[in-house]
Amino acid sequence: MPDLGPIVLDEVVPARAPWTAVVKADQTLRIVDLEGNQAVDFLMYAENDDAERYSAQDTIAAQGNIFLRAGSVLMSNEGRPMAVVTTTAVDYHDTIGGACSCESNTLRYGHHTKSQHACVENFLQGNARFGRGKRDMVSNINWFMNVPVEADGALGIVDGISAPGLFVDIRAEMDLVAVVSNCPQINNPCNGFNPTPVRMVIAG
Repeated sequence: MPDLGPIVLDEVVPARAPWTAVVKADQTLRIVDLEGNQAVDFLMYAENDDAERYSAQDTIAAQGNIFLRAGSVLMSNEGRPMAVVTTTAVDYHDTIGGACSCESNTLRYGHHTKSQHACVENFLQGNARFGRGKRDMVSNINWFMNVPVEADGALGIVDGISAPGLFVDIRAEMDLVAVVSNCPQINNPCNGFNPTPVRMVIAG
């Protein structure tokens, strides 16, 4: 792994749990998939502007690609760079698979899943720390998640392309709040049907 400089924060996020932190401009957030095949749902908000946040639409349009790779610039809804993917140990990351919710679990997998904890609930818990609520939810990034687009345009959710110890580094281009759901999904293979911990490191 590339050296990130002085470590500001180094925490392990338990399986299924939310996590939030402030990442200052020029600091790097490293996400490490500790046991492999774990999807990490991710949102960003400008720390000093309640209205500015990550925009999947602007990010996809700016790079002309639905997948995130090294060099991808993560754009805000105001058309400004929020962060850059500087290094990734996997080939690509997902921008369109969205976040699981109790409602989507019920629709996709049956009513018996209604009580299962989901990423939307994690995002709401994380956002509540900064005074944000459901209206502040936007389309998210899914680090390490494998969502191929089939020939007919359908999306697949298949086994992840990560492995134990693989990582992604994101350098902040502005002061931002990172909100993570260490995905609790057990009904599709995005986590290998077994959610596991991840490590979050902020440095620089």
